[in-house]
Amino acid sequence: MVPWGGFLERTGQRLVLLVSLVLSSPPAFSSRERGCAALTRGLEEEASVNFLAGGGTSCGGGCAGLRIPPPGREGAEPGGARPRLSLLPGRSPEQRRPQSLPPAGSWKLEAGSRDPGPGVRVGLRARARPPLPKTAFHRSQTLGYRNGYAVVRRPTVGIGRERLPVNQLSQAQLDELANKAPILTYGQPRQAPPAEFVPAHVAFDKKVLKFDAYFQEDVPMSAEEHYRIRQVNIHYYLEDDSMSVIEPVVENSGIPQGKLVRRQRLAKNDRGDHYHWKDLNRGMNITIYGRTFRIVDCDKFTQVFLESQGIELNPPEKMALDPYTELRKQPLRKYVTPSDFDQLKQFLTFDKQVLRFYAIWDDTDSMFGECRNYIIHYYLMDDTVEIREVHERNNGRDPFPLLMNRQRMPKVLVENAKSFPQCVLEISDQEVLEWFTAKDFIVGKPLTILGRTFFIYDCDPFTRQYYREKFGISDLPRIDVSKKEPPPVKQELPPYNGYGLVEDSAQNCFALIPKAPKKDVMKMLMNDNKVLRYLAALESPIPEDRDRRFVFSYFLATDMISIFEPPVRNSGIIGGKYLGRTKVVKPGSSAENPVYYGPSDFFIGAVVEVFGHRFVILDADDYVLKYMENNAAQYSPEALLSVQSRVRKREAPAPELENQQTEEDPGVQALEMLIDTIQKQRKDVPCRDNIPEAFQVYDKEASGLVDRETFFKVCNSLQLPVDDSLIKELVRMCSHGEDKIDYYSFVHAFSN
Repeated sequence: MVPWGGFLERTGQRLVLLVSLVLSSPPAFSSRERGCAALTRGLEEEASVNFLAGGGTSCGGGCAGLRIPPPGREGAEPGGARPRLSLLPGRSPEQRRPQSLPPAGSWKLEAGSRDPGPGVRVGLRARARPPLPKTAFHRSQTLGYRNGYAVVRRPTVGIGRERLPVNQLSQAQLDELANKAPILTYGQPRQAPPAEFVPAHVAFDKKVLKFDAYFQEDVPMSAEEHYRIRQVNIHYYLEDDSMSVIEPVVENSGIPQGKLVRRQRLAKNDRGDHYHWKDLNRGMNITIYGRTFRIVDCDKFTQVFLESQGIELNPPEKMALDPYTELRKQPLRKYVTPSDFDQLKQFLTFDKQVLRFYAIWDDTDSMFGECRNYIIHYYLMDDTVEIREVHERNNGRDPFPLLMNRQRMPKVLVENAKSFPQCVLEISDQEVLEWFTAKDFIVGKPLTILGRTFFIYDCDPFTRQYYREKFGISDLPRIDVSKKEPPPVKQELPPYNGYGLVEDSAQNCFALIPKAPKKDVMKMLMNDNKVLRYLAALESPIPEDRDRRFVFSYFLATDMISIFEPPVRNSGIIGGKYLGRTKVVKPGSSAENPVYYGPSDFFIGAVVEVFGHRFVILDADDYVLKYMENNAAQYSPEALLSVQSRVRKREAPAPELENQQTEEDPGVQALEMLIDTIQKQRKDVPCRDNIPEAFQVYDKEASGLVDRETFFKVCNSLQLPVDDSLIKELVRMCSHGEDKIDYYSFVHAFSN
């Protein structure tokens, strides 16, 4: 059950409406009683109205108060009955008693059994059920969160928790209405209250304007400076418009520095005005107690503050420098007196450290001079030099390696008077302008010591490291000075006289007692008794010599050639040995470098020149073909084919036997009859004489056979004066297989 106190609290906002109902009630009640009666119309059935004296809340109708006691206290019915509405008038009970009551049957009046105070309590129990007022008057919640994001929802219920069937306005329209008519939503705007007064000492507390300035001060009776520039900082305190001048302390300046003017308000003129922050700016002069200060710049806070107050600042100036202070900032020159050379320190530092150089002394320009190797030692502990000679075994010199004893080497001497012999004097610092040092020994440069010029070509690793760390020289490559062997003298042989072999004649130049030239024994063992025989003809303009035939024998074991001419009866030429075994030199080769004929130079059709005589190879035996096939890499393909074609042609049957076999052959007889017919047909028409040569051009192997396509190509070019039918029949009879044609039989038909 909801307490009536909460009900009145929620319905307090509708008090104006209830007052209007009271004013419209019947005049039987007074204004105060009408208000109380109107207030009770909206109560629930069996609600009690108690007019109590004193306390409560005024209803505005003349009642002293309106109160509903909570449950459990006075005014509430026992057993959880509904609470009673108490009207607390401000007059006596007699005056508060109503003059007239509502119509009969509408209300029931009963006297209470208890009076809490002055006045009477009258209870009215409603017999009819009046309509209850609304209990919720707040706006619907439209703002919320979903997954951590703020979202806007459209209202679903209105004021009084009445559900809205249709949301007539969208959220954008509601926002637009709120923006355009804020007065309807929020009422008349209220004027903001005036800001609280903040005194200056609070508003500008610890706020200081800082200006950089300087002033010039005369310095009398000083030879180093005539004036002095002193830099200061001017502070302006905004809280009380006071100022102070402070000079930064410079170390060892000799001037009392620090606070020049303590914090105070400074007079601006004789009229009693004081300086204000509006009077300060960059690039201006300000006079304080008779001393003129030049303001050149300010800090960032001062610049922002003045610009915010509408003051246009001048551009900053460069701070003037004090000449004497700048002079003192320059570093003082330090004059150091060179100390005497400490030989003990050098000895302790460079003890047992020796630079080693490898050099040569080239004395080949003098008589019996030679190039000799030396080692130069430079001792870092006392700058002494030692030269040692490097002896070779069996060089014929005495085994005394020390060329020059360890001593200091003068580089530049003083021109002494010749009054006293110099050889007697001991060399000292007075006679020497400059001594040799480690920097004078560089690899790749000549060095003259006591009249001898040494060329340094290498050094040891310690010397390279010392030069790299001490002098920064890292490029010390080794120079090759080794003796170059003279080129061997080429022995020139006398010209070949033509007797014997070139190798035999050359042995007379190599030794007093000539020896037989060395032979290739392995070649002789592998090719023993292997002879290649060829048939050759002599190429000569004499007709009698053209018919002469020669047999060439090439001995593979010794690369020698022998020529034999078979005897012919009644020829008038004595046959026999034409040339004994010998090596034949090719034409065009020299006597110093002779080139002999080899097996690859002999093939069918080759021309061999033997001591001025030219021979043409016509034929070869079967062993030559076998050797060429086994050693095909030594021969050209043309040479191998020429020998193969010649040997195969020779192996064909003899013409006599062929004639005997073909006399009774019907095919041969038909071919002869066809040839006779062709010869009779072309009897009156001359034919060309180059028909065999035309076919031999395409017969590279000289086999007498050509392919069918080449055969018809040659026939078309010859334009034979015979019918095509006879030529086709002749081609059919001369065919040798499917693709080959025997052009020998074909040409026989057109021979004159």
